[in-house]
Amino acid sequence: MRGDSLARINKVQGCMKIPNRIQPLVDDGLIDDVVRRLKSGKEADVYTVLCGEEIRCAKVYKEATQRSFKQAVQYQEGRKVRNSRSARAMQKGSRFGRKQQEETWQTAEVDALFRLANAGVRVPQPYICLDGVLLMELITDSEGLVAPRLSDVTFTPEEAQEGHDIMIRNIVRMLCAGIVHGDLSEFNVLLDAQGPVIIDLPQAVDASANNHAESMFERDVNNMTDFYGQFAPELLKTRYAKEIWALYEEGKLTPESVLTGDFAEDTHTADVDSLLDEITAAEDEYYDRQRALKERD
Repeated sequence: MRGDSLARINKVQGCMKIPNRIQPLVDDGLIDDVVRRLKSGKEADVYTVLCGEEIRCAKVYKEATQRSFKQAVQYQEGRKVRNSRSARAMQKGSRFGRKQQEETWQTAEVDALFRLANAGVRVPQPYICLDGVLLMELITDSEGLVAPRLSDVTFTPEEAQEGHDIMIRNIVRMLCAGIVHGDLSEFNVLLDAQGPVIIDLPQAVDASANNHAESMFERDVNNMTDFYGQFAPELLKTRYAKEIWALYEEGKLTPESVLTGDFAEDTHTADVDSLLDEITAAEDEYYDRQRALKERD
């Protein structure tokens, strides 16, 4: 947002007292002033800020003790750390380890934003993350005002079907980039003039390295389907989450994969008796080897 629109908003809204966490960015000349607080979320507070002739967004991450986001350990599973020292410190929970864990949590969103943008997913452009404050693009509507969340918009059945198709395609691109959002819902999607923009990614997980990725992915997709299904009920019959994940596990998923929304569950019954026989045979073989070793001694 530039020029007259920025000046008008600044004049009408004025500016607020600069929060302590944002002050270092002001001192470094990255931010000129803080317009207002947009929201207070479970893992961060978000502000609109003035940067020269542009208005941007500053996301101030909360300390671990202040975050209300639960099950953080599940989301951090599989994340890469700088080195083995950092990994050991994080496991031990030392002061240094906690600091490293915070840095990993905060930089995860920046890394995810760059990777997703490169994959063609619509996300805000990140500029810099400094001292737990992420400075990024402010998503606006056609009038230059802050874009509404998806949850604040109503749709015709046709619009809902189109919006759902766009979101499913973005979710596929995310998974092809190896990322699962982990907390995707109508509250974490903004709607600008070009369509939906996915936000809030500090809890994004590595699809191949996190054991909870599949359940998180299914929840993300189903949240989107449930939302758009309010306006286009036929969407509620689809099973995109299962279909997409199956293609991903088979190594067949691409950003252009043709999807139907249909998925047939595997009704094949496991042969438990044969499995138990194999376990018993393996145990017998193990004990036979142990006896042979003792007799040899």
